[in-house]
Amino acid sequence: MEKINFKHSIIFFNFCILISPFYIILNFEPIIFCLFLILILGISHGALDDFKGKKLLKLFGYKSTILFYLAYILISLLIIVFWLLFPNTVLFLFLIVAAYHFGKEDTVFSFKKNFFISEFLFFLKGSAVIIAPLLLQRQETNEIFRILNFSVFESQVFSDQLLITILCLSFLSSLYISYKKNANLKGIMIMDFLSLIILNLFLTPIIAFTLYFCFLHSTRHSITLIFELDKSFKSGLKKFIRKAIPLTFVSGVIFLFAIYFLNYIYTLDEAVYKVIFIGLASLTFPHILLEYLLEKNEKRT
Repeated sequence: MEKINFKHSIIFFNFCILISPFYIILNFEPIIFCLFLILILGISHGALDDFKGKKLLKLFGYKSTILFYLAYILISLLIIVFWLLFPNTVLFLFLIVAAYHFGKEDTVFSFKKNFFISEFLFFLKGSAVIIAPLLLQRQETNEIFRILNFSVFESQVFSDQLLITILCLSFLSSLYISYKKNANLKGIMIMDFLSLIILNLFLTPIIAFTLYFCFLHSTRHSITLIFELDKSFKSGLKKFIRKAIPLTFVSGVIFLFAIYFLNYIYTLDEAVYKVIFIGLASLTFPHILLEYLLEKNEKRT
């Protein structure tokens, strides 16, 4: 897995370098293309949550999977409702949780320290996903946040100096986490960070996020799941696709229906932004909770 992740980081890093000049030449905003990439590649990396949910229920001694589906859907719906009622609070919480999730899941090796230290370092590492567009494409990023009824980052508290400091701490946390690891693992951490900087330096925030989310974060997580399903990549990929299609399809249909109805109230771009980020938040919270509960209970057994 180490060699695969290292090659993946190299490919993604070079991809970021090559795609940036092409975007500058073309200078267009393919928001619909971003949506479909997220629906097909982004969401699919969590499409085995039902499989993991069954494992978690077995650990708790439950046989029926209905309880898992009900809990998962209920949490997703609550996130959407709370977002509509308290957009600033829920989105700020979502960004914190997402930063931690990105930092931990994109770390391809085990890292054990004091619980609070390791979790904080993961948060700092993943915060680059949020801070880089705010620092390098601030106006465009805040415009997306305005569409989402979020105004926290428009405060003078979030000055360029503060954002630069957090971004530097993010890089240093990557170095610290990989301090005692070999050159390949150190290389992965450095290339991933530089890839984020390159994407957000040359591309618009939504394209930069889409490429990171689909081709680095989701692809890396999917590769891990493929090898969990089967030691053979080819065989594991077939199993992964078979298992991922149903929930990916259902989620995609719900997203498209939501855009169709929201388009009566907002412009198409605004509707797409709302569906992408509110939809991802509604899926991310139960996804992270499931990963956490499964990890903790598997350790006990």
